Amino acid sequence: MSTPNKDIGKVEVRIKWDPSPHGEPDIDLDIIAATYRAEEPYGSPAYLVHFDSRSPDGTITLNRDSRTGQGFGFDEVMTIELDRLADRYGRVVVGVAIQQRGGRKTFGEVGSTVVQIREGYTNLVEDDFAGVGPSTAAVVGEFSRTGSGPWVFRADVRGFDADPDAFAAVMGNRVSGA
Repeated sequence: MSTPNKDIGKVEVRIKWDPSPHGEPDIDLDIIAATYRAEEPYGSPAYLVHFDSRSPDGTITLNRDSRTGQGFGFDEVMTIELDRLADRYGRVVVGVAIQQRGGRKTFGEVGSTVVQIREGYTNLVEDDFAGVGPSTAAVVGEFSRTGSGPWVFRADVRGFDADPDAFAAVMGNRVSGA
């Protein structure tokens, strides 16, 4: 969707992918959420939520963490309660990174990848990472607000060539023209 969605309350970020072929190293995709202070929306993140963790105030929780892509439905799920996030935070950037433990893997090499960001039963974004196939990490969306105003969502699928740690440090950088 190209039009921003306004007054977002609570969302669920979900990813799924096919497990690696028999005998190959496991493929592990991770959802990462970076929260930024209102007064410094493009500075360093105030905190990150990823790898089986949750935010200090409990508003962002990784509910399901898969290290293999095995299972039915979505393999990894994160809940973001924007309506409970303190006014001191003005931006949340959501991304997906591929762990690089078993050798370099890109989205183009991972089968049946899908990311969804949903509010209730409404998909705010759904993407298969085809547009960022050569990348090892990707931003998938951004939530922002001014002051205590309503949260606005912007779909923003853009790829990075970075491991999860390096990606977490740059995923919220300003996009040229933004």
